[in-house]
Amino acid sequence: MKSLRKELDCFRRWRCKVRPNYLWHTDDLLGQGATASVYRARNKKSGELVAVKVFNNASYLRPREVQVREFEVLRKLKHENIVKLFAVEETHPDVYERAVLRKPQQKAFGVTVDLWSIGVTLYHAATGSLPFVPFGGPRRNKEIMFRITTEKPTGAIAGTQKRENGPLEWSYKLPITCRLSLGLQAQLVPILASILEVDQEKCWGFDQFFAETSDILQRIVVHVFSLPQAVLHHVYVHAHNTIGIFLEAVYKQTSVEPSHQEYLFEGHPCLLEPSLPAQFLAQTTEDSPLTLLNEDSDNPTGLAFRNPSLDVPKFVPKVDLQADYNTAKGVLSMGHQVLRISRALQDGQEMMLRGLHWVVEVLKATCGRTLETTGTALLFLSPSLGTDGFASMTGESEVPELKEAGELRSKLQTINEVLSRCSQNIVETQTSLISLSSELVKTWDQVHEDRSTQQIQCCLDKMNLIYKQFKKARMRPGLGYNEEQIHKLDKVNFGHLAKRLLVLFQEDCVQKYQAALLTHGKRMRTVHETRKHLRLVSSSVTACKAEAQEAQGQLSKALDRLSWRLWQGRMKAAQDSSLPLAAYSRSMPKDLVLHIQELREEMKLLAFDLQHNNQIIERLSGVPAAPRSLRTESDVVES
Repeated sequence: MKSLRKELDCFRRWRCKVRPNYLWHTDDLLGQGATASVYRARNKKSGELVAVKVFNNASYLRPREVQVREFEVLRKLKHENIVKLFAVEETHPDVYERAVLRKPQQKAFGVTVDLWSIGVTLYHAATGSLPFVPFGGPRRNKEIMFRITTEKPTGAIAGTQKRENGPLEWSYKLPITCRLSLGLQAQLVPILASILEVDQEKCWGFDQFFAETSDILQRIVVHVFSLPQAVLHHVYVHAHNTIGIFLEAVYKQTSVEPSHQEYLFEGHPCLLEPSLPAQFLAQTTEDSPLTLLNEDSDNPTGLAFRNPSLDVPKFVPKVDLQADYNTAKGVLSMGHQVLRISRALQDGQEMMLRGLHWVVEVLKATCGRTLETTGTALLFLSPSLGTDGFASMTGESEVPELKEAGELRSKLQTINEVLSRCSQNIVETQTSLISLSSELVKTWDQVHEDRSTQQIQCCLDKMNLIYKQFKKARMRPGLGYNEEQIHKLDKVNFGHLAKRLLVLFQEDCVQKYQAALLTHGKRMRTVHETRKHLRLVSSSVTACKAEAQEAQGQLSKALDRLSWRLWQGRMKAAQDSSLPLAAYSRSMPKDLVLHIQELREEMKLLAFDLQHNNQIIERLSGVPAAPRSLRTESDVVES
């Protein structure tokens, strides 16, 4: 046994490993896990750079079928984001036989170990950090690491110890640093909870794991930008699901009831029928999402992010090539996070402005249609209110028809006054909307003229050049005096660039975005008030229009009866010589019959025109699509 250990120690001390096809150094370590280490290697014939995964003794404690499965899966997978398996080569079969195969196995591991590893890998890829971290790290604090992995409660997907001898803190959701959308997180978290399960009886098998992950891949993604919240959501549904299921999924992410959800797409109102399949939804992208509206007037939440400047590594005072390289790498990583967040903040401002612009355009179109309806109703009323002779005698006459006509005329006069006020109100609303539209165009120009992200990118480019120098320097045994002075100067410049980058991020990007959220909240409240006001005005116009039509009908009937009474009176006067025609006509104004006949004819013509106009208005539903450039569209609208 001692000789075997001695042989294995000698085997591990080899600096250079030679295999039939590949050559690598054990110092050139790319990564290390529980069962294997990965080294940078070269093909001996072609010189091509590859990664070699060398398994340790612990890996062979797994069942043979578990070991082979990894290679079989890698052989089948072909994807640009998955490492391609070139070949599998054994490591000195004689040593392998003596050191591993003939050693009695103390413990066997099943498929749950592989699923656990997959869960850790998924969490790491999604968040950039490990799910289970004791204080001091998993390798230095194995006792707490063992507790974390054995005491983890069901449903938890992460556990950390933030201070020495401190309590274990469990998390049931992905952290804010996770770049996955909330919609995808909602799909992934239950899977992570089920494969990162301590109790093997509760842990999923591979069949269920592949079934659930395949289910996610088969879903379509509908991008929804909640305008009141100023947040972009990604909703995952199956194409065969109903739109009602989609609306419920939106409700889970936004807390907006399905009955209160209103949508625009590229400036057009979208009426979503819950019973239809989700495949009838518009083809959305992150740049062209559905715009969600509702009556919520709370302050917008905006994009949630963790300030990257909270974890900026610091350079050590002395020259330490490896430490300086590691620090520069960490700071550069932070800089790329800052750039990504800065671009997301700018995109968020653009989406707020674009969505508001479309809502304003819809409201302006609504004003136009309501104003047209009001104008038509006023035109319809004009004949009834424009006969002066008829108006002067209706209040004094004792003829029932004339008295009724007078009352109806007063009613129509009141309706006319209400409609006139509505018309003036709509014009004022139109004016305020045009002003808001111009304000949005001005803000849009300011956002596009901002160069904060470009300046951050410039800082990153300069930092990257210094980082490459540090990367080269760490491979050397040491630096000469002049090179060391240059290295120190590079450290200073690197630090200044990092500070400049953070100042740009905090004072330009973040502060401008927060100010944009406040302004967006005020504009949204104005929009909500305008929408409510237009609904009230539109309802009032509709009610007045219906009331006016009814009164006009009654007036027309009264005039018909009055004409009949006049005709009967003349016939009776002609037959009865004792009743002079002049005596009957004395109570009537001069040319009354002519006025009545003209009035009836005008009312009939206007009634026909009104019906025709109503048919046209009913067919005019929809708003022209808004182009990407707010200025271009505004110019078109103003022209």
